[in-house]
Amino acid sequence: MTGGVDGRPTEGLSTSVGLFTPVASGRISELIADQIRGLVREGHLRPGDRLPSERDLCQQFGVSRVTVRDALRLLEGAGMIDTKVGARGGAFVKMPTSAKIGEGITDMLSMSALHADEVTEARMILELGLVPLICERATEDDLADLRRICERADAALAAGHHDVGCSTEFHLRFAAAAHNRPLSFLLESLQAPLRHSLEEAQAVAPRMGRPGVAEHRALVEAVAAHDVEAARSIMTRHLGRTARRVRSKAPGVPGSPSTGSEV
Repeated sequence: MTGGVDGRPTEGLSTSVGLFTPVASGRISELIADQIRGLVREGHLRPGDRLPSERDLCQQFGVSRVTVRDALRLLEGAGMIDTKVGARGGAFVKMPTSAKIGEGITDMLSMSALHADEVTEARMILELGLVPLICERATEDDLADLRRICERADAALAAGHHDVGCSTEFHLRFAAAAHNRPLSFLLESLQAPLRHSLEEAQAVAPRMGRPGVAEHRALVEAVAAHDVEAARSIMTRHLGRTARRVRSKAPGVPGSPSTGSEV
């Protein structure tokens, strides 16, 4: 017998009666997926719990096996279940990852439902809000990791290019130094949109170089000194420049900054 994350036995879930209700209208597979999502959100199903077998789901929902499989595929695509094969296999509830959530945000961004300037505004609220916590809680391991990222960024500059991936990694690792899981999770979910916004800023200002990496290093040292005001000032300047970049689509647009400075 397998157990859920809280040690509860999960075998019983596969034969439970009354957990689900039949569906008979609309896009049935989506209705089934929504019902299972609701049970997860309400705590009736938890990460690690095994869903009833396909046969039992068919009986409880009053639908065909094809419809149940479509619903399970929707949930698996959303990162809410993991399907395993074998004698102990089945569909198991799991916690969606920040990367999976970020994919949905990226899709919205690519379809123009979100814009890079909106992502940058969100970053300014989140990252500036995190600065006091990071200055208070950052460990020596946090600082060492951040300095290593800066070293890699310097190496990329020495090779003749600015590594947007390094910049993205720095900001996510910086947020993690706050040691607040919900806040770190929020920023991690923006990982792909964050990188997209930096790439858009780089397209506006191709000559990206040392100032931004220097600001990363200055941020680390301000945190090491527990200097909240210095760290906040550096981060405000750093993100403000990105915000100005992404508001314009190309250099030369009125109000856009010069192309000589760093995102």
